[in-house]
Amino acid sequence: MKQKVTAKVISQKEIAPSIFDMWIATDLAAQALPGQFICVYPGNKSTLLPRPISICEVAEDKASLRIVYRIAGQGTTEFSSYQAGESIEILGTLGNGFPVEKGEGKKVFLMGGGIGVPPILQLAKEMNADKQIVIGYRDSQMFLKEDLENNGTVYVATEDGSFGTKGNVMNAIDENNLDADVIFACGPMPMLRAIKKYAETKNIPAYISLEEHMACGVGACLGCVVKTKEVDHHSHVHNARICTDGPVFEAADVEI
Repeated sequence: MKQKVTAKVISQKEIAPSIFDMWIATDLAAQALPGQFICVYPGNKSTLLPRPISICEVAEDKASLRIVYRIAGQGTTEFSSYQAGESIEILGTLGNGFPVEKGEGKKVFLMGGGIGVPPILQLAKEMNADKQIVIGYRDSQMFLKEDLENNGTVYVATEDGSFGTKGNVMNAIDENNLDADVIFACGPMPMLRAIKKYAETKNIPAYISLEEHMACGVGACLGCVVKTKEVDHHSHVHNARICTDGPVFEAADVEI
């Protein structure tokens, strides 16, 4: 059940250039699932709309959650200035999460690219499987790598070749001769298109979290849609709202 609440910042730090790591004390943590997100409201009312940010991690006591985000504009610039003890308005938890049960006991790829890496952490923590975590960055300014290494075997790709495999996550799979029964992924659209094609070739299921610009975050505006095989019950056409029907979809069910 989604709620708008006033939460409290526990801590915040910059963990890579323009990438910030914030822990928030909130009761919403108790219901958070891997792959879900929250909307964070800027204090500056002129910015109007909240910013959707993926849930990176949930504390063991379920009393706080972690978000890792990139500064992308006025709203996220404001968030990066928040200090411990400050209040923060959030709406959550939103969207559907990854189907953790689909990977239980199997050999899986958990794949993240860029700012799509953070939601992979809680997924890795909760999934009981042979976890091959394949993550991609632009360069050696990596984040969350050590956290992920505590929850599976990590393979890294960097676009400039400064660490791990030179190229993208698919290049890392090829270079390390990896294979899996199921894929779970979050990242930019070109990466997800490549994963969808790979999954079709290998005839394995892939569950992908779509990164998309959202406006309302609750399904009212139809500002974030993706084409689907099935007719959407809300709009009666072949699309789905990423914010409410997603952000996680089975790759075979969407056209990207």
